Amino acid sequence: MAKLIILDTKEEFELTDGSAIAPVCEEAGVPFACTEGVCGTCVIEVKEGMENLSPFTQEEKDFLGELGTERLACQCKIKKGSVKITF
Repeated sequence: MAKLIILDTKEEFELTDGSAIAPVCEEAGVPFACTEGVCGTCVIEVKEGMENLSPFTQEEKDFLGELGTERLACQCKIKKGSVKITF
């Protein structure tokens, strides 16, 4: 089981390895609009555990430009381990 920790709300969610993080991010208050990776409403910042998320999608590369600590929650899957985010 993987763990997503939302630092803003101090919530921790256990997720099945390989599952999308969007549902728990939305539950925690991350705003969502298109869910297709084109609007950027669901931008999150990964504080720890970027290596435990799926690779950047083409939609993220197109929207975010320079790839750093920001991700689009609608595009991410958690592979394993622990990931800490803020929004």
